[in-house]
Amino acid sequence: MRGMARTGRSLAWLAVAFAVGLRDAFLNRPRIPPTNPVGIQNRAWTWRGCQVRYQVLGEENTGPSVVLIHGLLVNADHWRKNLPALAEAGLRVYALDLLGNGYTDRLEPGSEKAAEISGERGRELRDVDTELVISRGVRQKVTVPQRHPLGSVYNIFTWSEQVSDFIKEMVKSDVFLVGNSLGSLVSLQAAIDSPDVVRGLLLVNPRFRQEHVSEAPAVARPVISWVQRVLRETPVGGWLFNALSTEAAVTEILKEPYYDSSQVTPELVEVLRSPLLLKGALESTLDILSYSTGPLLEQLLQDMRPETPVWVCWGERDPWTPLQRVSALDEFEAVKKLVEPPVQLFSFFSLFFSALRHSRKGTRRIPPKK
Repeated sequence: MRGMARTGRSLAWLAVAFAVGLRDAFLNRPRIPPTNPVGIQNRAWTWRGCQVRYQVLGEENTGPSVVLIHGLLVNADHWRKNLPALAEAGLRVYALDLLGNGYTDRLEPGSEKAAEISGERGRELRDVDTELVISRGVRQKVTVPQRHPLGSVYNIFTWSEQVSDFIKEMVKSDVFLVGNSLGSLVSLQAAIDSPDVVRGLLLVNPRFRQEHVSEAPAVARPVISWVQRVLRETPVGGWLFNALSTEAAVTEILKEPYYDSSQVTPELVEVLRSPLLLKGALESTLDILSYSTGPLLEQLLQDMRPETPVWVCWGERDPWTPLQRVSALDEFEAVKKLVEPPVQLFSFFSLFFSALRHSRKGTRRIPPKK
C-alpha cells in the first residue's frame, strides 16, 4: 500500500510538472536562471498575470532606494556590475526586466491577454504638440501620436505601469530611477504617472527615438512603415533577426556603443544574447523595433514636475546619442544637471552619489494597500 501511495504521489508531481511546463510553453514563459553571471539571485514577481524577473541587493540598507531600468532589447543583467557597487554604497538597489525583455514573459503583441494589460488601455491618448530640441536655442514643433498604431502591449505606457507597480508592491518606498536608453523614457513616464513615489531621475544616454514618425520627414514615413511591416509580417524579419543574433554579430554591434572594446567580453555578449534566443523573443523584438509612436524624450521632460529633479549624463564618444540635442536638455526646467564624462558612459556613480547627497528628502515608506 505504501508503495502504491508513493507511486501515486510521484505520478501526481509529474502531472503537475507537465501541466506547469505546458502552461509556461503556452505563455512564452522563460525559465529564470537561479542567479545571474556574477552570482546575484534572480527573483520572480507576478504582474498582471505575467512573470517578471528582478534582482535586489542591499535590502537591509538604510540608504535611498534605487530602481535601474534597462535599455532597448537588453535586460537587468546589463546592470550586473552596478548593483553590487550601489549596494556597497548603502543603497537599496533593484533591477527588473521590462515586459517582453530578458526573462520576463513575452506575450503575443496583439493578443487578447496583451490588450487586457496594455498601459494604453483606459488612457485618453491624443496626439500631442511638442517641441524637439535640435540644438541649443533651436527647436522644432512637431505633433506626436501617442497610441501604438497596432495596439501592441509593448509600449512606454505599459512599461511605465509595470515600473510604478513594482515600486509600490516590491520596493515599498519612494525611489530614485536610473534609466538607460529606452529606460530613460520609461523612467520619465513612470515619474509622471506616479509622482508620489519617484524622488528623482538619472537618465543615462537617453534615447531620442529617431525612428519615431514625428522625427522622420513626412516623405520618409510611408517607407518606414513599409519596412516595419516587412520585418513583422514576412520571413525577412526572422532571417535578419537570426543573422544579427549570432555571437559574432552581437559582439560587433556592442563595439559601437562601448568605446572601450575590452568591455565587450564574452560574459556581456552572453547575458544580452541569451534571452534573445528564447521562445517568443523574435516576435517581441521585431514588434519593439517597429514601435515608432508614443512619447518622446522632450515631450516627457516638458510634462515633468519641476520639483522632481532630473539629471542627464552621456558619453561624448557615444555614436548613438545626438550630442547637440542631449547637451541642450538643460533648457527644460526639470533638468537640473547635465554631465558629459570624457569617455563613453556606464560609469556614472560620482554623478549619482552627488545627486543623492543633494536630496534633503528622507526615504518615505509606502504603506501597504488596505
